[in-house]
Amino acid sequence: MACLSPSQLQKFREDGFLVLEGFLSEDECVAMQQRIGELVANMDIPLHCRTIFSTQEEQLKILEHRDYFWNSGDKVRFFFEKGVFDEKGNFLVPPEKSINKIGHALHARDPVFRSVTHSPKVQALAKSLGLQMPVVVQSMYIFKQPHLGGEVNPHQDATFLYTEPLGRLLGIWMALEDATLDNGCLWFIPGSHTGGVSRRLIRDPGSSEPVTSFLGSEPARDNSLFVPTPVRRGALILIHGEVVHKSEKNLSDRSRHAYTFHLMETWDTVWSPENWLQPTAELPFPPLYS
Repeated sequence: MACLSPSQLQKFREDGFLVLEGFLSEDECVAMQQRIGELVANMDIPLHCRTIFSTQEEQLKILEHRDYFWNSGDKVRFFFEKGVFDEKGNFLVPPEKSINKIGHALHARDPVFRSVTHSPKVQALAKSLGLQMPVVVQSMYIFKQPHLGGEVNPHQDATFLYTEPLGRLLGIWMALEDATLDNGCLWFIPGSHTGGVSRRLIRDPGSSEPVTSFLGSEPARDNSLFVPTPVRRGALILIHGEVVHKSEKNLSDRSRHAYTFHLMETWDTVWSPENWLQPTAELPFPPLYS
C-alpha cells in the first residue's frame, strides 16, 4: 500500500508538494499509454471543434464553438497545441503530434483511467493524507509534445478549482515518461501554498455564453525561488492546491506524457459555483473511495 510516512507527511505540509518515485508499475504506465494511443488513433474532431489550449496566457483560442472546452468537464475531449492548424483548421503536423491534452473526465469515462484513479494504492495515499470524503473533480492526460509542448506559466490550481475553505484541493500528477529539465519537468516554489490564492477564474453562471474573468492578478514571481522537480517514469507528485508551480517549454526530441487528476475533500467544503467546472446530473463528482 502507498501510505505516507510521518517524515513524508511533514515534508508535504512544509513544501506543498511531494515526489513519490516508483508509485506506478511499468504495466500501469504501459496500459495508460496504450489506451491513449487508441483514443488518439480513433479521434474524429470536426473542424469547428478544433480547440487550441493556450497555457501561456491561460486563455482559449477557439476556431468556433466556445462550449467545446467549457462543457468538457463530464466528457473526454481533445485540445491542441498552438501552430498545428492552418487558417481552415486543417492539421499542419501529424494529428498524434498535435495534441496538448485530453480532458476532463477520463477518470469517469474510460475504464483504464478509472481503474488507476481509484486504485487501492491511490485510495491508501489519500487516506494517509487524512482525506475523509474525497471526490475526483477532473482529470487530464498531458502530452508535452517534442518541440511543441508549450510552457505553463506560474499558477496555483485553486485559481481554477476554488473551494471554501481553501486547502481542500489536491493534485495527483503521474509521470508516464521521464520528466527532465529538457522536456519540461515541473518546477515548484516550496512553501508557497501558505499565502492564499492570488487570483481566481470566475465563470458567470447567469450568462447564456461561457463568460469568464479573473479576480485579482498573478504577482511577479522570483524565478530563483523555483525548484526543478525531474522525475522518472512511474513517479507520482502530490500537489497542494495552492502551491505555485510551472513548467517550461519542451525543447527536446522526447515527449513528457503525464496523467493528472484533482481530488477535493468534501467534508465541510463548498465547491465554488463560480468555478468553470461544475458537476452535472449525469456525472456528479465521483467519490474516490469505493
